[in-house]
Amino acid sequence: MLKKYLLIWLTIIVSVIFIMRLASLQLSSDSYFNSDFAIQELSVYPERGLIFDRNGNLLVANQPSYELIIIPENTSEFDTISLANLTDMNPDELKRKINSSVAYSKKLPSIIKSQISKEKNAFLQEKIWLFEGFYLRKNSVRDYIKPFASNVIGYTGEVDRNDIANNSYYEKGEMIGKQGIEKYYEDELKGIKGKKYYQKDRFNRVIGPFNNSLSDIKPSKAKNITLTIDIDLQEYAESLLQNKRGGVVAIEPSTGEILTLVSSPTYKSEQFIGQDRTENFNKLLNDSINKPLFDRSLQAQYSPGSPMKILNALIGLQEGVINENTTFTCNAGHYYARNAFMGCHNPFGTVSNLRKGIYNSCNTYFARTYRGIIDKYETPSEGLDNWANHIKSFGLGDYLGYDLSIGKKGFIPESDYYNRFYGNNRWGSSTTISNSIGQGEILTTPIQMANFATAIANRGFYVKPHFVKRIDNKSMNNRDKNYTTIDKENFEIVIDGMVDVVDRGTARIAKINGISVAGKTGTVENFILIENEKKQLTDHSTFIAFAPAEDPKIVVSVFIENGYWGSRWAAPIASLIIEKYLKEDVRRKWLENRMVNGSLVEEYEKPYKFENFSINE
Repeated sequence: MLKKYLLIWLTIIVSVIFIMRLASLQLSSDSYFNSDFAIQELSVYPERGLIFDRNGNLLVANQPSYELIIIPENTSEFDTISLANLTDMNPDELKRKINSSVAYSKKLPSIIKSQISKEKNAFLQEKIWLFEGFYLRKNSVRDYIKPFASNVIGYTGEVDRNDIANNSYYEKGEMIGKQGIEKYYEDELKGIKGKKYYQKDRFNRVIGPFNNSLSDIKPSKAKNITLTIDIDLQEYAESLLQNKRGGVVAIEPSTGEILTLVSSPTYKSEQFIGQDRTENFNKLLNDSINKPLFDRSLQAQYSPGSPMKILNALIGLQEGVINENTTFTCNAGHYYARNAFMGCHNPFGTVSNLRKGIYNSCNTYFARTYRGIIDKYETPSEGLDNWANHIKSFGLGDYLGYDLSIGKKGFIPESDYYNRFYGNNRWGSSTTISNSIGQGEILTTPIQMANFATAIANRGFYVKPHFVKRIDNKSMNNRDKNYTTIDKENFEIVIDGMVDVVDRGTARIAKINGISVAGKTGTVENFILIENEKKQLTDHSTFIAFAPAEDPKIVVSVFIENGYWGSRWAAPIASLIIEKYLKEDVRRKWLENRMVNGSLVEEYEKPYKFENFSINE
């Protein structure tokens, strides 16, 4: 009898447990729906953060766009030709994208076509129901409001395999910053995407939102960025570099904020939006002559030319090998070794002190100063390494660490470099004499030139140059000062000489009424190596300057490729930028017109022939 009731009660208890468990799974637990066949998870993207210039002008916003999405496991047989025609896609491209989506994941959504216009989306909405497993999703693309500073702002593009492999956050077809500020500040600009969940029936069809959308995760808003760039100054500087190759960098010296950074020729960020973006990118990438994707202000490494004389003057003062009254006689140049002569444009018998040596850019004066710096020490290795240590304290020879992901270090030679070529200390100051005038092995970038001019303007320190002023309301200006190895008192005489450069020296064309400008021109010898033989091409034009000299508000570095000499292109361009920034208007219209309308295209297209070898610069 007991056994009979025990079996009945056991059956009842087990049945109740099963019924309760089933009810729990189907009515109150999410675990049933969290299985792959029950829930469809879709990402919800926040709009990217806005980008403003230093004065609050909106530079980058967002505009609505739509995407055609596929979830492969939800599809059934369909006419690919018909879908291709509806979406203006090549049938082979459509098939390739569908196959790629299947290989990526049958369950996860993939983008078949992105950046669909509002008008096209309205048309497709009426037809897309015919194709199971496909749907349209609203997103946004960038709206580059001002067509300037593209080399700073950069652009966005679809993630590639490497992006997804490096960061599991991203999904196939998602947008990511590819260059410039868009890339460097990707984490701030992208926000955090949310999730939307849909319930599916046993036939794998979406039947509505899961859990009345209570389980959905809202996207987190992206952060807005305020740049240090003055977009009006940027636009003006870009106009001055039309039909020229080179770079311009302007910095606010007290903060290290970059006011403008121009690379010419350049591209427009909007070229990377819309259906022609891939074609546009390939055209830019394959332009090996103008190299618009190559940022000359950050990546091009040039000999610095005569502006390097300013640094050698400062080192000479610091090392005690010269003072402001030290004079040297220039005999139209300097014999630095037997039968080795460095020419100079100063007349035979010119006697210069430091100030005059600067404003007349005397090669002899700085060759003699450099030799004194090196020969002061027991060995040339010790002397050169001490010299290089001074030079590097101005930020040369190293990547400055600004907030863009591209750049070059330049090169400042040390003793190891020459010891490898000549043997340990089997060389001397005469061997490396080109360092005295910024030629030879030294390489710098335009932003490094602006940075060392900033250190001079500040009388001995610089703040690392940077492009972002604020992220949302958080200031990014709490940055350390980097001090040079030169004592503050050594700067004034050198700055006086730089003022003389503009007032009565090699850069008189850069003079601005009512503003004291300190500057230094440079005519940079331009060589190319052809079949292991060095050939000289048209010189480059360069200029560094800051103003007002007594209380600098702006520093400018200009480098114009094949620009002949410093005062022909670089100095006028720099002075116009200074005038525009400090006075908000330019009165020297004759000079402005000459620079805006002036062109070096013929120079760049000129064929250079050397025996049986010819090139197009």
